[in-house]
Amino acid sequence: MKTSRYKIWLRAFLLVQFSLLFSIYFFRDIASGYFTWGLVALTIALFVPVGFLLSRIVPMKINLEIKAVTLSIDKIYLVLIWVLVITKLIAGHSHATVRLADVIMCAILGIMGGRLGGIGIRVRNLKKEHGLTKE
Repeated sequence: MKTSRYKIWLRAFLLVQFSLLFSIYFFRDIASGYFTWGLVALTIALFVPVGFLLSRIVPMKINLEIKAVTLSIDKIYLVLIWVLVITKLIAGHSHATVRLADVIMCAILGIMGGRLGGIGIRVRNLKKEHGLTKE
């Protein structure tokens, strides 16, 4: 188990990497007329609540010795993201399924963003509960 600060920064870094990588695909697909920026924003927003729900199953513990919240790997989320990435890669190879690939990319970004936000809120609440914050 790693401290929450390390895990949150790692998740944020992964979200930025996926966002940059997927932006390349979005620019190409939008220029080709397969998708629009409005649909990108709407679809990502629709999947943010799914990420918030998934943040509830992340294993967390308070470690009073080091005065931190520790997190461990959530296997369900890991498998879900890998399945979505593999499905996106397969769907992106056919012109008939490019829109599906775009929706999957939006789903990944929405889930990752919502989960990151949910984890941050849970960590803050746990720290407040156990007197580990200055507030």
